[in-house]
Amino acid sequence: MKIELAESYGFCFGVKRAIKIAEEHQNSATYGPLIHNSLEIKRLDQNYNVGLIENFKEFKPGDTAIVRTHGIPKNELEELTKTGVDVVDATCPYVTKPQQICEKMSEEGYDIVIFGDEKHPEIKGVKSYAVNGAHVVTSVKDLEEIKLGEHIALVAQTTRKVEEYLEIASYLIPRHKEVRVFNTICNATFENQEAARKLAKRADIMIVIGGKNSSNTKQLFSIAKEGCINSYHIENEDELECSWFEGKELCGITAGASTPDWVIQNVVDKIEKECQK
Repeated sequence: MKIELAESYGFCFGVKRAIKIAEEHQNSATYGPLIHNSLEIKRLDQNYNVGLIENFKEFKPGDTAIVRTHGIPKNELEELTKTGVDVVDATCPYVTKPQQICEKMSEEGYDIVIFGDEKHPEIKGVKSYAVNGAHVVTSVKDLEEIKLGEHIALVAQTTRKVEEYLEIASYLIPRHKEVRVFNTICNATFENQEAARKLAKRADIMIVIGGKNSSNTKQLFSIAKEGCINSYHIENEDELECSWFEGKELCGITAGASTPDWVIQNVVDKIEKECQK
């Protein structure tokens, strides 16, 4: 059986930047998981004493708080700064962009529509920058239940599928006087998704590696499943089952933007050593 990695996969620019920031600030803590990968968070804790605090109110004056790649709500950022906490911002620049757009466009009187998962920390942060609130939707059906004004500003969660974003935009454009559509889907997300789609069409089995709570990994898995029914989402090599590979000729592998290379290599090694016959 041949093993082939997607043309584009794994750590994106924003994650690499955040990991570097965390490594440079030993004896600190991240507010919320820095990235959606528990193995990498554990490594940072063990090797750099970078802990994890889930409630921003637990930070004390003089503490160093690293803001997660997904960003945090504006009011929480302001409160951390006011209380004398040393705030180190590791928010991905691709996430900062929709935050700024929501703030600016809402101040100019536009109704804000965000395509994404309202429960995801990135969207909680982005939504908080809209001065008059924002509507978060996951489908055209959600839009049908919302009353919007004539002027709309539309942004997307950085890890969503482009095709689904276009459906939202296509619904809004003919129904409103002005619709400003901002492409806030990150380049790495788009490239990883396209590479996964391409490989899945040829593969007999697809292994998608990444955190179970990682939005971009879940999107990759959905895309892989469309092209290859035998697709599996795993966090590490321990979740592999050799029975999956029986009779397969081409195993495709991709990984989410918060999946470190060492985890990917462990998966490849196990397939090669234990699951190939």
